[in-house]
Amino acid sequence: MSDDPVFSHLDEQGEMRMVEVGEKPETMRRAVAEAHVRLSPEVRRSLLEGSLPKGDALAAVRLAGIMAAKRTSELIPLCHPLPLSGIDVNVAPSSEGVSIAASVRTTARTGVEMEAMVAVSVASLALYDMVKGLDRGAVIGPIRLLEKTGGKSGDWRR
Repeated sequence: MSDDPVFSHLDEQGEMRMVEVGEKPETMRRAVAEAHVRLSPEVRRSLLEGSLPKGDALAAVRLAGIMAAKRTSELIPLCHPLPLSGIDVNVAPSSEGVSIAASVRTTARTGVEMEAMVAVSVASLALYDMVKGLDRGAVIGPIRLLEKTGGKSGDWRR
């Protein structure tokens, strides 16, 4: 990390701009993010058993995450639209609820960290929507990047 940070989303006049990536080589890139959703024990059990009143919440959560990753550039200012080659969204039990993980892949000139983060964020919100009638106290967070691979900066792992 340099002592003199470069803010690449600012031009010479300090105005926001989309970073030019046209000269960068296309490389395989992958990012993994996770979100935790705290649920009451009863709602957690119903979710994992597939017995929630609104139906198959796990399918809805996975689909919401996939759809969100594909639309990241429409939601996050200055994010490049990317040709995503794969998106996996998984929900796993955790001690206080569930963990939602998203793995996003592409071959492109810029990374997919934001796509993975948006996927777990929206998947978490979809889960909240599916359980709010039973557990308005559900809590989302933390949401965090776990790893990224590819690109000029190389690999990073939390």
